[in-house]
Parts: sequence; C-alpha cells; structure tokens
Amino acid sequence: MSPLDALEASLRRRFRVVETEIDLGARWLPLLHPASAEELISEEEFARDERLPYWAEPWPSARVLAARVLGDDGAGRSLLELGSGAGLVATAAALAGYAVTASDYYEDAVAFARVNAWRVAGREIAGLHLDWRALPPALPRWEVVVASDVLYERPYAPLVAAAVARVLAPGGRAIVADPGRAAAGAFVEALPASGLTVERAARVPFVEGRIRQTIDLWSIQWAATAAPP
Repeated sequence: MSPLDALEASLRRRFRVVETEIDLGARWLPLLHPASAEELISEEEFARDERLPYWAEPWPSARVLAARVLGDDGAGRSLLELGSGAGLVATAAALAGYAVTASDYYEDAVAFARVNAWRVAGREIAGLHLDWRALPPALPRWEVVVASDVLYERPYAPLVAAAVARVLAPGGRAIVADPGRAAAGAFVEALPASGLTVERAARVPFVEGRIRQTIDLWSIQWAATAAPP
C-alpha cells in the first residue's frame, strides 16, 4: 500500500465520506470529501478563531475554476491553490499537468486534496498548511496561483490580497473565482497597493437545482513597474 493509499484509508476511518461526481465539461471528476460539513463543526474551534469547515463542500466557484484550470497546459509550470478544500481545483490542475501544491488552513483539507489528486490523476501533489494571518517567511513563489470562494468574510480581503502578493512569482498569474461574496470588492481594491493589477477575465453563470450564481474570474498579475517584495 502506498503512503497516499494509507492516507485515504485513514481519512475513511476518521470521516463519513462520499464520492461526488462533478461535471467539469471536458470530463467528470469523482471527488472524495466528507459527507456533511455540519458534522465537522467544532464549538471549540469556532470559539478560538471562528473556524467553520467550509472546506468540506465542493462549492460552485470551485467547479467553475476547476473547469477553467483543466483546460490549461500546465506541463513544466508550478501552481499553488489557496484554500484548497478537498482538492477539486488542485486535482483538475494535476490532470492539466501542473506541479501542484494544495494549501489550506485545515490540515485535513490538505490531506483530502492530496488523496483526490492521487486517486483521480495518479499524481502526488505537495501539501501546505497555511494560515493567511501568519504567512511563513520562507514561502516560495509559484507561477500560477488559484483560489475559489475564499472571500466570504470581510476581514479576508486584505489577507487574501497579501497572500497572493506573497506567493505569486514575477511574470506569474493568479485567478480568483468568486460568486460575489462580502469581501470581493475590498479584495479587488486592495490588490493595487501591493503592485498587482486585476481585471475580470470572465463572468460564468452557474445553475444547478435551486442554486443560481454568477462566478467572477479575477485575473491578477504584477504591474509592469512593480516587483514582488
């Protein structure tokens, strides 16, 4: 049994899991994730830092971003996902050929992302436990940085903007998918102060059952006159 097969077995013992078949247009992707986010809520963790297990759900923004990334030619390029959750986008990036690093505030989320990339793409990806409020001083930089639905609380706007500036390589590109969350506007406004330019690359309608959302794909890169700090 490989280490990632052993990790999957461990997750299946610790969580009640389901496998959701997700339509990415070009293909269906089977995502292993916890069956219920509500079952993972911890009063102790919420009291400490208002932590809620949003990572356990494959949100519409992640589906739209995964479909976008799946169409890339990622061979020879590095990609970091901020807030990977169970790894839908990270797995799509692995299928596209990127050298992927999945990061999340929850270590269990990173474990699911690594397992899903292994199960679906047959590739080992790197995992990184990352707190945007206390970024490690020795972080590397990645050529592509992606994130989906990470702006659901207003304080996250400057945190995510600073994280993108900290990890995006010179000449690199970031894509943030958002369905109009509370911090989206402040996030876009915060980027130029770090020397980053931003434009709405696409608006993608998402309709599934009663869910009706419009997902913005924000394209971010370094300004021509700016350099990473």
